[in-house]
Amino acid sequence: MFRLKTIPSLAMLMLVTTSLSAPALSQEQQPGKDTEVIMAQPTWDTGWFYTEIYRQLLSELGYSVSSVLTLDNPAFYQSVGYGDVTLWVDGWFPIHNPYKDAIEGTAEIIGSVVSGGAIEGYLVDKASAESLSITSLDDFKRDDVKAAFDRDGDGKADLVACPPGWGCELVIEHHMNSYELNDHVNLIKAGYPAAMADAVASYESGSPILFYTWTPNWTVNELVPGEDVVWINVPEVNLPDNLAELTDAAIRDGVEGCVSDPCVLGFPANSIDAVVNKAFLDDNPAVRSLLENGEIPIADVYAQNAAMNAGDDDVVGQAAAWISENRELVDTWLTAARAAAQ
Repeated sequence: MFRLKTIPSLAMLMLVTTSLSAPALSQEQQPGKDTEVIMAQPTWDTGWFYTEIYRQLLSELGYSVSSVLTLDNPAFYQSVGYGDVTLWVDGWFPIHNPYKDAIEGTAEIIGSVVSGGAIEGYLVDKASAESLSITSLDDFKRDDVKAAFDRDGDGKADLVACPPGWGCELVIEHHMNSYELNDHVNLIKAGYPAAMADAVASYESGSPILFYTWTPNWTVNELVPGEDVVWINVPEVNLPDNLAELTDAAIRDGVEGCVSDPCVLGFPANSIDAVVNKAFLDDNPAVRSLLENGEIPIADVYAQNAAMNAGDDDVVGQAAAWISENRELVDTWLTAARAAAQ
C-alpha cells in the first residue's frame, strides 16, 4: 500500500540528515573545502534519491552541503537566479521551459542527471479501458465514461492532475482547453501524493481511476502499465506555444502499456537536468565537471522509488549504497572534477 508522505511547506524547509564523515583529504582532493552549497529538491519525492547521490558526491569533493531545501518549482527557479539556492538536479526540460526566463543570465542548465529521459501522460485502469473502449482523452466526453469516473457526483470524470506551480499543471490546463474537456473532466489539484494514494485505494476497491503521472515515479511500480493500467492517447498533440516546436517528442514509440504504438502521450519526453547558479558555477569548475560527467541510470531510480514506496525511507543509506556499488564509475567523475579545479 502506498504510504502518504508529509511534504514540508516553503515556510518549513526540510532539513536532510547529513552526518556523513570522510577522512582528512588534501585541498587538491577536496577543491570545495570551506565552500557552502545550498541544494534544493522538489516536492515530489521521486527525485530525492539522485539529489542525495549528488549531495554525497559534493561532500566527497569537500563542499559543505549539510541541508537540502524542499521547494516548489517557482520558488526554486526564483531562488537559484538570486543565488539564495545554489542548485538542484531536478530540472525537467522541456516541461520546465516556462521558468527559463526567470534564470536567464543568472543560472545554467547542465544535463543530464538521469539517463534515458522521462515520459509523462494520462493513464486509466486497464479494466475500465477495455470494458468502456477508452483509448483517448476524447472518450471522456462520453456520458457513460464520465459517469464511471465521476467520484464526487458533479457530472464530470475525476482526473488526478498536478498541484499549482508544477510545470505539468500548465500543460494539463492547456489540454483541457484545447480538447474542450473543461465541461467533462474535473481536475484534482490537491497534493499529488495524497491524491494518488486515494486513487490507488479506489483502484484496489474496484473503482475506475484516471490520473496523470510521469516516469520515474512510484506510481508505475504500484500500478503497472499493461497490467493494472494503460497509457491513453490525447486526441492530437497540442502544446502550449512555448513547447510547440516539441510536437514530435510528444509521440513515443514502444511505450509499454500504451493502448497504441506509437503512443500519442501529449507531453514531450523530458531530460532531467541540473540547474545551477551561474556565479557559483563559474567559481567552481569542479562542480561543473561533476554534473557534466555524472549520470544516474533511470532503472536504478525506478528501483529506489519502488523500495521507498514499499517502506524504505532511508534515502541517505540508499544513495550511499548506490555510490558504493558504483564506486569505480563514481571515482572517474570525482577524478575529473578534481582535475577541473586545478
